[in-house]
Amino acid sequence: MLIEFTKMHGLGNDFVVIDAISQTIDLSSQQIKAIADRHFGIGCDQLLLVEKAENKAAEFRYRIFNADGGEVEQCGNGARCFALFVRQQGLTINDKIIVETSSGIIELMVKGEQVTVNMGVPDFEPDSLPFLEENRSESYDLVVNDAVYAIGAVSMGNPHSVMLVDNVDDIDIETLGGAIESHPMFPNRVNAGFMQILSRNEVRLRVYERGVGETRACGTGACAAVAVGRMLNKLDEQVIVHLHGGDLNISWSGEGDVLSMTGPATTVFQGKINCD
Repeated sequence: MLIEFTKMHGLGNDFVVIDAISQTIDLSSQQIKAIADRHFGIGCDQLLLVEKAENKAAEFRYRIFNADGGEVEQCGNGARCFALFVRQQGLTINDKIIVETSSGIIELMVKGEQVTVNMGVPDFEPDSLPFLEENRSESYDLVVNDAVYAIGAVSMGNPHSVMLVDNVDDIDIETLGGAIESHPMFPNRVNAGFMQILSRNEVRLRVYERGVGETRACGTGACAAVAVGRMLNKLDEQVIVHLHGGDLNISWSGEGDVLSMTGPATTVFQGKINCD
């Protein structure tokens, strides 16, 4: 099976994007893992599929698979790449693109190589992640490797924990992030974020992504971090999030309102791969 693909990235969070409308695609988890392998495949953090929408309110359906072959609900950097991809491939001429995901409908607005994503309303109920806490709280004590850490927890269509730290450079993210990602309190695993607050309008962030490890940027992680910071009354409505791969602009007026994310998307190259 010869598949046409496009390699893209959003702030270094990289993707293999596949048009599953113009070609027939049926990939197993093992094939996805092989494509994502950086030594023997193309290499990516996630594989994105562009499909025909099942919901009449949407133009496209957007599916996301992590490098371990597992399908996940949402990816903010991927959403921006998705929007640029369907424009560049001539699948739509619209600046405003309505997309169906497994976690609901999202709205993408394209302006050049900058894309604004309406990420929906952050959900702080533990059941939404899921997170095995009976009652909602702004902060939870999580026991990890015999130590207790304070975290926030929120769903941005996918599950996130957020820990406030003095300096993100001091975090052993492989050890601590990996332990949180697979913590039994998160039965479907979780994306583990570590946020350093510089001011009420600026933060630094590192994220250990579920099924991937640390990436250079995480769009939903940036959204989750700002949402948690806002709920703790430590951040204002407009926040610049500095990630290893670059900056994202997050805007959220507060609980019950939709959150938006603006950042770049970049096409790297196109090619074909044999997945037999």
